[in-house]
Amino acid sequence: MAEGFSFSNRSPILHSPAEVGLAYENVTFPSLDGIPLEGWFIPAPGSDRIVILNHPRWFSRSGLPSHLEPWKSLGAAFGNDFEVNFVPDFKILHDAGYNVLAYDLRNFGHSGAANGGVSSSGNFECRDVVGSLNYVRGRSDLREMSVGLFSRCLGCNATLVAMARYPDAFENVRCLVGCQPLSPRYLLEKVMTSRGIPAERVDDLDELMRLKTSFTIDDLSPAPAAKSVRIPTFLYQVRDDAMTTPKDVQTIYDNMPIETKKLFWIEGSTRRWDGYTYFQKDPSLMLDWFATYLT
Repeated sequence: MAEGFSFSNRSPILHSPAEVGLAYENVTFPSLDGIPLEGWFIPAPGSDRIVILNHPRWFSRSGLPSHLEPWKSLGAAFGNDFEVNFVPDFKILHDAGYNVLAYDLRNFGHSGAANGGVSSSGNFECRDVVGSLNYVRGRSDLREMSVGLFSRCLGCNATLVAMARYPDAFENVRCLVGCQPLSPRYLLEKVMTSRGIPAERVDDLDELMRLKTSFTIDDLSPAPAAKSVRIPTFLYQVRDDAMTTPKDVQTIYDNMPIETKKLFWIEGSTRRWDGYTYFQKDPSLMLDWFATYLT
């Protein structure tokens, strides 16, 4: 378990914006520490607004083929054995009038390998978030645009950590839509219980992970970083997500020292992946948030 959680297998990019009739550019840009990041820029002619998407762990910019092994095994024990395709999300955002930048975080998709392959729950990946913002500011056709962020799971963790460590990078960022940020302790306790391992042995797992990555489990929680959020933020989460507990996202939300924030619970499911696909089923709340604050 320590090995599996400390490092992540890449997943293939099986879809493209062309599938939904979107014109796009293949783009590459450096992370803050120089790691090459690969992505798609989807233009919305005439628009002066852009949404940058940051994907979950194990995913690429296009989603996750979790209907196929070995990616199926990542969440199948909790009902997450179906494919997640993010390309329809790009279409929804584009049709709502937003330029879109979707890219692969380090060690995922086509982006560069880094940090020995360690998956750090945002500690290293936060540099990729800043790299994407720097890329937008560095393009003459994008630098004057209003920027919004749409960040899920690891991508949301990385966004929160970036806000704590590099606050100046968010000077022109107008808002965040965040899906299911996650403190690994709760996930690991759930996984251990599902495998018949007493949850109190999480401390043994913590030590093994620290020996592999130099991070403790609690070093990987985004909850402390949430105290640095300064922009309007909409969080949403499957309330009964079998891979975590509601108090995790509630704590992250409560830590945000801002008045302009909202937490929406997805009801009637225990599948985490339903949180990732919720936007394409009912995007109204998220689009309303962008329409209100991404101006």
